[in-house]
Amino acid sequence: MSKLEQNATEVINMLITEWNTEDAKVVWREEAQEEKAMEIARNALAEGLSIEVIHDITGLDVEAIKRLASNNE
Repeated sequence: MSKLEQNATEVINMLITEWNTEDAKVVWREEAQEEKAMEIARNALAEGLSIEVIHDITGLDVEAIKRLASNNE
């Protein structure tokens, strides 16, 4: 499933509502930070760090980290 398909509702709402560049920049920054946190979590899992430590480091939800861990197996 593509990113567009995953975020279809958000994309449609963005197209329908007035475009605000500043709001878009905030969203892009947040998405980039989340992607970076996920990358850090994947690397930390590969190094054998516990889910709790990864949560403390990244701030990611424990369930999201568990999903990453199960995908890496």
